[in-house]
Amino acid sequence: MGNAEVEVAVEGVGLHTGAPSRVTLRARAGPVTLGAGRVTARIDELTVASTLRATTVEAHGGALRVGTVEHVFAALAGLGVYAGLALDVDGPEMPLLDGGAVAWCDALSRLRLATGGPRLRVAGEATVVLGRSRYEFAPRPRDRVEVEVCLELDDARVTREARWVGSAEDFRQRIAPARTFALARDVEEIAELGLARRVDPASVVVLAPDAIHHAGRPFSPDEPARHKLLDLIGDLYLHGGPPIGWVRAVRPGHSANALALREALADRILVCA
Repeated sequence: MGNAEVEVAVEGVGLHTGAPSRVTLRARAGPVTLGAGRVTARIDELTVASTLRATTVEAHGGALRVGTVEHVFAALAGLGVYAGLALDVDGPEMPLLDGGAVAWCDALSRLRLATGGPRLRVAGEATVVLGRSRYEFAPRPRDRVEVEVCLELDDARVTREARWVGSAEDFRQRIAPARTFALARDVEEIAELGLARRVDPASVVVLAPDAIHHAGRPFSPDEPARHKLLDLIGDLYLHGGPPIGWVRAVRPGHSANALALREALADRILVCA
């Protein structure tokens, strides 16, 4: 482990609540766990409690409930961390941090955790259709992981597709920096719902008809697609993925992701090794 740290803490504010949040990442033996207060659960014990513009998970009859887990879960999947970690959250949701997963990757790298592969795999070719969203699955040889997304945005300024083939370095360099984004027409609705309070402009991209609003690092045309890919990777991690095999999501979102994964698991399109 070299000069690995045993414990790392990250702090920020939640995207939706605006509440302060502190997360302590601890290297420890055993499965990855999520804790809040005095309640802890393994990742495989968590269920999706809400998908209102983020993924909120709960366990033990709601005694444990944490919002906006998709970015840290994406970092765990992207770096191949499936054991040896405890996440302890002081706050109602994970902090937004950089709007993607770079800060989570940096924190995890300081722990120098052992890495491994997913326990989920695609068992056969299938398509799951949920309204305007579509999820395609197919097996792949040699433990290969492929995840693709296709947005349905009618915006010539934005590249619609993004893909990841399981490389930790590619995740860190290309997928993790992709920031949360929103359409300008949705911003008013988001505000009325009391979401996205105290958001750092450098952590969010807003797509408006006349301009693309962002701060900090430059905007790339494929950044929205890469962020949707990041979110999908995080949602897949909740079930032990991303799976060995090929997953393509057309018009993905947290609600559709949760429903598609539930159906794919029930129909044994996805199986745990």
